[in-house]
Amino acid sequence: MLKKEEWLLIQVLHSQGFCISEIARQIDHDRKTVRKYLNLKTAPESCKRPTRPSKLDPYKPYILKRINEGPCASACLYLEIQNMGFDGGKTIVKDFIRKAKLDEIPGLLR
Repeated sequence: MLKKEEWLLIQVLHSQGFCISEIARQIDHDRKTVRKYLNLKTAPESCKRPTRPSKLDPYKPYILKRINEGPCASACLYLEIQNMGFDGGKTIVKDFIRKAKLDEIPGLLR
């Protein structure tokens, strides 16, 4: 998707009399792309994609509870939630535990 500035540049160049092929060469895009954006009446707007649920979401409360109970290794927690039905990888668990432990340290500057 082109940025708003590029869309404006296409509009300006076209209003100055440049053909689609010449505009495409100047902005280094395909002429079909230039034609597509010339046909738009308003500037293109990007839209946020919806966030997908994580495989770890159902197990996060359990992990947080176990962290609050006392020290526990991420490998140990990974095995526990794997026995509960988690089919994700170790890294997502380690990253979540690391972030959860950092969040509970008061006064930590990030």
